[in-house]
Amino acid sequence: MVWLVNIAGIVLLIFIIWWFWLSRPDIVRSSSSIINIKVADGKYVPAYIEIAKGKEVTLRFQRTDPSPCAEIVRFDDLGVRMELPLNEPRDVHLCIESAGQYGFSCDMKMYQGTLIVK
Repeated sequence: MVWLVNIAGIVLLIFIIWWFWLSRPDIVRSSSSIINIKVADGKYVPAYIEIAKGKEVTLRFQRTDPSPCAEIVRFDDLGVRMELPLNEPRDVHLCIESAGQYGFSCDMKMYQGTLIVK
C-alpha cells in the first residue's frame, strides 16, 4: 500500500512540473489580417498570437463571458483600451512597427494574452 501512495505522489509531482514549467502555450501564427479572439471562461482564445511587424492586423474580440472583468481589453504598451460588449464583435486595429511581445489583458489583469511581433 505504501508503494501505491509513493507512485501516486511521483505521478502528481511529474504532472505539476509539466504543467508549470514544461508545457508551452499554443501560438497562433496569423496569415490573415483578421484574427478572431473569443473571450470566454476566464480567458482569451487564442491567448498567444504571432503577427508580422509593420503589417496591419485586426483583432476581432467576441465576448461571451458575462463576467464584469471581461468588459475591457487593454494593450498598455500600445495605449489601447476598448470596451467589449457582451455577444457583439469588437475590432481592435493595430499596426505595430517594433518587434517584441505586447501583452493584453482585462482591467484587473485576470484575463491575459500576448501579441508576439516578429
